[in-house]
Amino acid sequence: MSGQMQLIAAVTVFIAVYGLIVFNKGHRTVVAFAGAILLILLGILSQREAFAAIDFNTLGLLIGMMIIVGILQQSGLFEYLAVWSGRLGGGEPFRILLILSVITALLSAMLDNITTVILIVPVTFSIVEVLGVSPYPFLFAEIIASNIGGTATLIGDPPNIMIGSAARLGFLDFIKNLGPVVALIFLVTSALFWLLWGRRFRVSEEKKKELLDLDLQGQIRDPVLLRRGLMVLGLTFLGFLLHQFINVESATIALGGAVLMLLLTDTTPEEAFWFVDWSTIFFFAGLFVAVGALEKVGVIHALATWSLHVTGGSLVATGLLVLWLAALASAVVDNIPFVAAMIPLIKDLGAMTGMPLVPLWWALALGACLGGNGSLIGASANVIVSGIARQKGYPFTFMGFTRVAFPLMILSILICHAYLYFFFLR
Repeated sequence: MSGQMQLIAAVTVFIAVYGLIVFNKGHRTVVAFAGAILLILLGILSQREAFAAIDFNTLGLLIGMMIIVGILQQSGLFEYLAVWSGRLGGGEPFRILLILSVITALLSAMLDNITTVILIVPVTFSIVEVLGVSPYPFLFAEIIASNIGGTATLIGDPPNIMIGSAARLGFLDFIKNLGPVVALIFLVTSALFWLLWGRRFRVSEEKKKELLDLDLQGQIRDPVLLRRGLMVLGLTFLGFLLHQFINVESATIALGGAVLMLLLTDTTPEEAFWFVDWSTIFFFAGLFVAVGALEKVGVIHALATWSLHVTGGSLVATGLLVLWLAALASAVVDNIPFVAAMIPLIKDLGAMTGMPLVPLWWALALGACLGGNGSLIGASANVIVSGIARQKGYPFTFMGFTRVAFPLMILSILICHAYLYFFFLR
């Protein structure tokens, strides 16, 4: 197959896969995997190239954390956190939603947004089951909060790790330069959550009292498992914080934590594997292959090259174009390969024009991380939450999520647009 035919075939398969997912025509995992197999059969990717396109670090991180959280869940920890959150919110659903959103954003900034949502979602279901309200507003808010919070720090979202490494930007650099705008976006988004759901929750006083009267300490079913599990979780989190200094990938840390959890508890490997959402894992694998095909035939590289050269060397135009293109692209395709393609091109542009690159790094980070809020498959956290929700019997639809999330994403990028212009690009 000629290069031109490979380009057409790769784009056609990707559009078909994406369209079927968007319009909910078939199970998303089956659709993504069918697209991946078709790309191999058409010769666009060899089997070796397809496996190379899969980000096994992301998959390993997910599998490890799912096992750790699944075993720890048996201790009653998440029921304890649910009752604690309910009491702190006085039994009022929107207050509880806001508390969980704040916790999600903070943990996503300090750890990473994938781990955070794996921890928070079980807590959410424990609360809504008692109150008898729909979990959708809570889960939606947590998805948005996880991506906003993860934008603020070096370790909060994978694109930031890549950018920080390439540009030699440290943890404090990200907090200092991105923290203020992220805090503002979170406050604005929380106010919009109130407009969306604040007055729509209707919970009887009996349900509130039922939540408030729950025995807090009685939620812990296995104190020994809780202590051991928290120790493993703490060591795993410490590993995430230090992984760039000790040169150990996050997947190794998460899987190491899962192995340690199995060694310290009576859980068998067969039981542990039941805690893994294999449907989500294989969905990611199929999606990575589809995006890898676009990368191989040059679509992502061509798009990035065009975006950087069409501005004519203007810092303002380049910075704002990088922001918007990264945001819109990250709502459609995984932001990791896009950022990988943009990093060397931004460096080349700096070498050719002498343009200061730090504003462009911030534009790329804000666009790639916040753009993930634009659709149900825009970021890893989105896919994880929707996968858990589907297991619980509350599936998200692509258009239902995007109809609300995309305008919120656009608003956040408009705020970033003004922030970058006034503080970095003028």
